[in-house]
Amino acid sequence: MKKVATILTDHFEHWGLTHVFGIPGKAISPILFELLETDIEFVLSKHEAAAGFEASGYAMMKNSPAVAIGTSGPGGTNLLTAAGQAQAFHVPLLIITGHPSMRNTGKSQGQDSSMFGTDLCRMFEPVTKFSARVENSVGLESLLSHALEKAVTGVKGPVHLSIPFDVLLSETEPFLLDIPESLPVVSPRIHEVVPMLEQAKKPVLFLGKGVHASRAYEEVAAVAETWQIPVITTPGGKGAFRSDHELSLGAFGLGGTAEAKEYLNSKTDLMLVLGTKLSDMSIPGFTDDMLPDHLVHFDYERTFVNKSLKSPTTAILGDLKSNLRALLSQNPTSGRTGSALPEKQEEHTAVPDTVQMSAVSVIREMRNALPDDAVIFGDDGSHSFYGIRHFDIRKPGTYFFDDIFGAMGNGIGYSVGASLAAPDEPVVCLTGDGCMFMHGTEISTAYNYDAPVLFILMNNERLDMVEKGMRKMIGTSIGGVYETPLNGELYANSMGLEAFRCHTPEEVSEAIHKALHIIKETRKPVVIEAIVDGDEIPPTMGRQ
Repeated sequence: MKKVATILTDHFEHWGLTHVFGIPGKAISPILFELLETDIEFVLSKHEAAAGFEASGYAMMKNSPAVAIGTSGPGGTNLLTAAGQAQAFHVPLLIITGHPSMRNTGKSQGQDSSMFGTDLCRMFEPVTKFSARVENSVGLESLLSHALEKAVTGVKGPVHLSIPFDVLLSETEPFLLDIPESLPVVSPRIHEVVPMLEQAKKPVLFLGKGVHASRAYEEVAAVAETWQIPVITTPGGKGAFRSDHELSLGAFGLGGTAEAKEYLNSKTDLMLVLGTKLSDMSIPGFTDDMLPDHLVHFDYERTFVNKSLKSPTTAILGDLKSNLRALLSQNPTSGRTGSALPEKQEEHTAVPDTVQMSAVSVIREMRNALPDDAVIFGDDGSHSFYGIRHFDIRKPGTYFFDDIFGAMGNGIGYSVGASLAAPDEPVVCLTGDGCMFMHGTEISTAYNYDAPVLFILMNNERLDMVEKGMRKMIGTSIGGVYETPLNGELYANSMGLEAFRCHTPEEVSEAIHKALHIIKETRKPVVIEAIVDGDEIPPTMGRQ
């Protein structure tokens, strides 16, 4: 017989976890005590939401499940945001929360997480694939098995188990669950796609975040090159295809390029939509005269197929990577010579004439100074849309950004977890002062646990997208500008990090080179604060 808490940590070891993320509390303390008997490091985050972000970044980099822990009551509610973000990123995240006592449920209890208090199981249901309470030790195996299976099969995503304190201490027969294998699902309609491609005169690939989730980078490139199809990405699909490839037209939507818009304006006859729900963040400015004659929508399930773009649509359901491999295996013999692409326009790299340093200049210096394999986590805000527009991708799978849920500060936590999962990989967080105000204390977590992230902080002393959006709508703004701006350099210094405050592109370039050297020598994170013009117009004004 083993305690439930012991069985859980046995599973963490069996799954190959090196880190578990969270904040202690009595209700979950039995798990933490058992972690002391393992080689797994418990990462003390500064906020439970950030613990969930960090575990999610860890899972994304490892391409396997990760664990975040929060105590009962507010510890659990704080993790709801992380669950929503993990759901948007399709991350296999196991969230474990506590409850004071199963035995005393129905009596008044502090931080009650049952139906008599803050019902965490019901709260987590809309933002997870599975949420359940383990009410006794005998039920652990069945519920953990269900949770693990839901997290890693089909459309991956977060799951939640609430385990009361007394249940964690109770004993049951030991067991050990392997991570289930996600079986490839190939659409029976995949054979219909090749004839469409062979006959198309002006096709286009439209890439979303699902390409990242399925790691289908090689397959996407092979499809594009085999049939000579121009490629456009959504904001979430940024990084799925090399932006310096001859077939790349860059992004459409917020942060989109003139080339992408021009190509769609000239009327396509076939659009292959790969792994995107075509949300309002992905297709702002998409007009009826841009609609293709036919649309082939690759997605795992059909909830959002044919909902946004009303062209005749063929749904190719199932795993994107497997479906693309099946497509390529049909011995295509395309005679297409490729569609005429718009000429690259100066707007793509031009730096606006601003009073202070332009955000575009910061992105340009990042690209010039960072290695090609640097993995960028774009936080929620205009800074990441500048990256979508202007940061060239030289290696697919090196730019991650969510344009659906968009929790501010998520990129800070994701980058910390990713760095702990792959400490030898160059990990960069592109963030803003608003995000840093929300979850910036996680740079201390990075420092304390030797996560050598390079944090590049664009500071324009405001919530830029919101503030500019208000001005566009009503001519003024409210609550969008900080009365006392952040001093990112002093903020970082207060938590032990080395930091550089930059006012010119030359200073940014020099700071990045210095920071990379410091990271190599110390294995500690560094913050670079770039002071940018608050009046510069970001590439996000196309959304209605």
